Amino acid sequence: MVHDSLNPNGKNRFAVVAVLFRIAQPDTTLSKLSKYIESMVDEEAEKSIGVIDPSEIKMGGNKYYRYMGSLTVPPCSEGVIWSINEKILTVSWMQVKLLRAAVHDHADRNARPIQPLNQRGIHLYAPTHK
Repeated sequence: MVHDSLNPNGKNRFAVVAVLFRIAQPDTTLSKLSKYIESMVDEEAEKSIGVIDPSEIKMGGNKYYRYMGSLTVPPCSEGVIWSINEKILTVSWMQVKLLRAAVHDHADRNARPIQPLNQRGIHLYAPTHK
């Protein structure tokens, strides 16, 4: 999920909330959205599917990694706050194929190669219980 907002100077600020998947059982959230995703396959323009309550996305776990990075596709803007859930979820091959068809991402030709660390730190955040 990419979040975009304007800072007081009128410049875009970005934050990404990411979830990692492995191929196994279908993801329940993607299963609920599959009919909407299917409808986007042949569409050129973006289409609204209404409001999705993010609390319905069951990411599991409460730890996450955070680092400053950049967007992975052009314009590859820097200064992006990345938050990645520590728990790896599952997705089916069919769901991956459906998403790839809908977004036309050409992921086989990644838009940006891995970048050097450049002194950046990756931090693991975990809630503390009192």
